[in-house]
Amino acid sequence: MTSHEIRKAFLDFFSSREHLVVPSAPLVAKNDPTLMFYNSGMAQFKDYFLGNATPPSKRITDTQKCLRVNGKHNDLEEVGFDTYHHTMFEMLGNWSFGDYFKEQSLNWSWELLTEVYKLPKDRIYVSVFEGNEADGVPFDQEAFDIWKKILGSDERIIYGDKKDNFWEMGDVGPCGPCSEIHIDLREQSEVDKIPGKELVNADHPQVVEIWNNVFMQFERKADGSLIALENKCIDTGMGFERLCMAIQGKQSNYDTDLFQNTIQVLEEMSGLKYGVNGTLNSDSYSDVAMRVVADHIRAVAFAISDGQLPSNTGAGYVIRRILRRAIRYGYSYLNFKEPFMCQLVPVLAKQFEDVFPELKSQEEFVKKVIEEEEKSFLKTLEQGLKRLETIFEGDNTKKVIDGKTVFELSDTFGFPVDLTALIAKEKGFDIDEAGFKTELEKQKARSRKDATKEAADWITVNELDNPQYVGYDNEEAISGLVQYRKVKTKKGSEYQIILEKTPFYAEMGGQVGDTGELTLKTPKGSFTVAISDCQLEAGLHVHIAKKAPFDDYSLEDLKAAEVTAKIDSDRHSNIKKNHTATHLMLSALKQVLGDHIVQRGSYQNDELTRFDFSHFSKVTDEELKQVEDIVNQKIRENITLDERRNVPIDEAMKLGATATFGEKYGDFVRVIIFDPKYSLELCGGSHVSSTGQIGLFKFTTEGSVSAGVRRVEAITGIKALEKMREQETALNALKELLKGSTDVVTSVKTLLDEKSALQKKVEGLENEKLQGVKATLLQKVETIDGIQVIAAKVSVPNADGLKQLAYDLKAKMENSYIALGAEINGKPLLAVIIDEALMKAKDLHAGKIVKEAAKEMRGGGGGQPHFATAGGSDVGGLDKAIAKAKSFIQ
Repeated sequence: MTSHEIRKAFLDFFSSREHLVVPSAPLVAKNDPTLMFYNSGMAQFKDYFLGNATPPSKRITDTQKCLRVNGKHNDLEEVGFDTYHHTMFEMLGNWSFGDYFKEQSLNWSWELLTEVYKLPKDRIYVSVFEGNEADGVPFDQEAFDIWKKILGSDERIIYGDKKDNFWEMGDVGPCGPCSEIHIDLREQSEVDKIPGKELVNADHPQVVEIWNNVFMQFERKADGSLIALENKCIDTGMGFERLCMAIQGKQSNYDTDLFQNTIQVLEEMSGLKYGVNGTLNSDSYSDVAMRVVADHIRAVAFAISDGQLPSNTGAGYVIRRILRRAIRYGYSYLNFKEPFMCQLVPVLAKQFEDVFPELKSQEEFVKKVIEEEEKSFLKTLEQGLKRLETIFEGDNTKKVIDGKTVFELSDTFGFPVDLTALIAKEKGFDIDEAGFKTELEKQKARSRKDATKEAADWITVNELDNPQYVGYDNEEAISGLVQYRKVKTKKGSEYQIILEKTPFYAEMGGQVGDTGELTLKTPKGSFTVAISDCQLEAGLHVHIAKKAPFDDYSLEDLKAAEVTAKIDSDRHSNIKKNHTATHLMLSALKQVLGDHIVQRGSYQNDELTRFDFSHFSKVTDEELKQVEDIVNQKIRENITLDERRNVPIDEAMKLGATATFGEKYGDFVRVIIFDPKYSLELCGGSHVSSTGQIGLFKFTTEGSVSAGVRRVEAITGIKALEKMREQETALNALKELLKGSTDVVTSVKTLLDEKSALQKKVEGLENEKLQGVKATLLQKVETIDGIQVIAAKVSVPNADGLKQLAYDLKAKMENSYIALGAEINGKPLLAVIIDEALMKAKDLHAGKIVKEAAKEMRGGGGGQPHFATAGGSDVGGLDKAIAKAKSFIQ
């Protein structure tokens, strides 16, 4: 079976058993503060497991794009060196939300694997949870009995501990025992020597787990205790790549048709052959490199197509790190010195167009982004190599690159330890691996400290049946208090509050969360809580407060409390203006720049709107003006908002609604229309009721965010008016300075021309002065052992002047050694320049000399062997520094 047939067979199998087939969520997790990327099939269904949302069906199946390169699921360094670890992978899964449980789940798993996929029954092993006394969870007798009946005996049933057979969503939340299914893919001769049962969970490349059935039946509380869930659920996950390896009879995931298309293209591009005699050669670094590239291009390409661009922070940094790892291996072991990853995008786009069409639809954009990233990093690689050269040429008698430098090369230049070690070995150097690991642990400790957040258990006041957001229609609502908890963060502590009904918009889709206040009337009295933010977590609006006197009231008082929730109306009004303006701006950008414009990110608060979009050149001032004119025209037209809620997604797309790549939409969506011929988008944000309320629209900045992505910022309403008045005030002040000139531009140009002319005169005078100083110094040349020496304190205007003087003197002298000192802007500066022949004959190094001499003026410096400079803080030590520099030749 091809991989396409294998995937289809899985979905068809569960579809025939009344499972709703749903699309994969985007690779990048949105609106989930606990996740950067989806790292499991169940992640997009967390709200259903937590009971905070109702699933569209009690039975669901899909294939989910997953990424594991950060947190506890970090497989990055294993990728390429073995046959089965990946960054991005597909997770096939089937779910039951309070419907079927262990009996059906395990029987269906066996039926699919053995009857549909025809995998050999005698090569399959299963595990069940052995129980955990500390948690009070017994041995999973039910799963054991089901498997024994299926298998006919218990010979291939393994007892697993909490590490292997108890699955948890996180430190808190739904969890439960699980039953893993493993398969032995070894040759029969190996099976005869060692039974597969002994190699389960032993990291054997051909005895691998392919499917896990998780039985969600508990909830882990913050204190570590477990409580039974009212609705028991099934969560299964099967690694698609490993399944293909098993069905296609391969010894490696990379030998399946999922990766071979890419690897064959890499063979053609590099001229190197993958594997030896058609089998895996794990000792060949060109093989490792091909596996790294074939894996990493999938993660990078799909992440970009799902809306995550490479960057220096957060999820963008992870994608950039994956991409750079692939480039490093291609550069070092496949001899690629020019962009090559981008050439693999069309291969992937074609391969996955039926299952993940988002890559095909953005093929050119993704290709361009990767190409620009490659060009940038290939330059960085060169800089890193130059950094290494300075180390090799420096004073390093031990021939060891210290751990701190190795870490710097990894962290700053993206050099992996093995690449640094390889280059060092060629130069006769070793690396301090222990020191590197120490620096790496320091960084990890810093990261852990930065991420520290300790949350207490939720205190439930009232049961939550149907949480409601009423902010589209109301800025104030009467509600009951549902839950609250105290959270300790590195900045202090805060309270998180959940209400039955709220007008507070939770940060989502680029729009910031609302602020405001909650007033609670209780039998004991009333109190007000200031809300500083509202975030979306597990499908719930979480109101955040710095202080809340909940501890002063009994649970009964809080249970009876009437909560008046009111947002900051003025702030919310400005946010609505900026969000609506963003819609108008997107349509105008398409009109002016072309239909290739696609949203790549946005942010709206009460101050501004920031918008990122795909475009490969600077937006000119004239183009920005055209966009501004169109938006302001639409504002003047005072177009009334046409808002449509709960529109079936298919119907919305037929209307021509614009969707944002990387966003996960449900079966029903909200459509925002400002003239169906102009702006029609899927959006959950806040908007003005008519465009005239925006008042005015004005761009403030335009620039590049990353390859192929531009960013504009704009302001609206009173902020735009204030900005224009500010500019008018500045212009009037400028006119005053120019003696009431009406043509400010011409007047300023005249002044700049005059300044340029004067600057040239000054430079001429300074050069004449330097020539005079040079002539005087040449008359005072001292000869020491056949060496022409000048060591003097001079008067020069700046550091460039001192450097120029040193080089000019060197050009007029033979076998020269020159040490010059000057006071510049109240600070001492020392320069040493040495004739190249003298430098080699006497083994002199200007960088080391100035570094030592600068101690006399409480400073430091360095440079090249023939020329170097040093600065300091003690002008009084300048003469001693010059004398010290001279002493090296005496």
